[in-house]
Amino acid sequence: MAKISENKATLAQPTQTQSSLLMRVVPKRWYAHLILLFAILITGFPLYYAAMVATQNNQQVIAYQLYPGIDLAANWERVFGRVGLGRNMLNSALISVTVATGKVLFSLAAGLGLVYFRYPGKWFVFGFILVTLMTPTDVLAIALFRLMNGLGWGNTFQSLTVPFFASATSVFLFRQHFMSIPPELSEAAQLDGATPLQFLFKVLIPLSWNTIGALLVIIFLDTWNQYLWPLIMISDQDRQVVQVGIARMVGMIQHEPDYGPLMLGAVVSSVPPLTIFLLLQKQFMSGFSITRDK
Repeated sequence: MAKISENKATLAQPTQTQSSLLMRVVPKRWYAHLILLFAILITGFPLYYAAMVATQNNQQVIAYQLYPGIDLAANWERVFGRVGLGRNMLNSALISVTVATGKVLFSLAAGLGLVYFRYPGKWFVFGFILVTLMTPTDVLAIALFRLMNGLGWGNTFQSLTVPFFASATSVFLFRQHFMSIPPELSEAAQLDGATPLQFLFKVLIPLSWNTIGALLVIIFLDTWNQYLWPLIMISDQDRQVVQVGIARMVGMIQHEPDYGPLMLGAVVSSVPPLTIFLLLQKQFMSGFSITRDK
């Protein structure tokens, strides 16, 4: 009987080894991985197809060819040579970086004033800032257009940057973030003789990198995708932004159908915001996460 038991144990051992090996190869929640893989394929296929169309001519596009074409060089020359989309992308990059930097700095200063300063009517000022969140930007387009022309800023980069330095959303986020910082830090800075700006740059900003990074991503993407306001303010095509440049290419297609260059322009114009997101992905995810440590 003892030998029979030993033989059964010996036979059972490979079965357990095979079972553990199978668990390593096939995840325990395999169905969840299968759903995620299916979602990745559904999401990624349009991006893959757009990259393929960017290298093709009209005949290959109409034939729904799913592999690279032979007209990448010709499409590139038309997009960046004839249309000048590269100049538009450079303009959008400069404007987006300027707006993101200015908006974060102004919002940091406003958050500092709303949390660490005492003055009459502070709650009224904060309430007024929140009320501006309910006003759509497009409603202010006509008044802002007249103001920019009155200042002599028509058809200039100032009209695309300076009006957007103020942001009620950014001010609100920094105010809430600063209120979560222990007040003992402010008291210690005052005892050490630090000025408000020294306290801002040496204490608050180092503690706010996640929030700053998250806001930089959002502001950069929002500014990069602007279309209506640059179309209204800028008449010189050399100063125009990338979204207006792509829209101009869409208009050209109606007279001279050529889908490869249009898709190439759309794909290339998505690279800068994607790069910014990848560089600040950690800060973006941490900036809006709600944890006990924060």
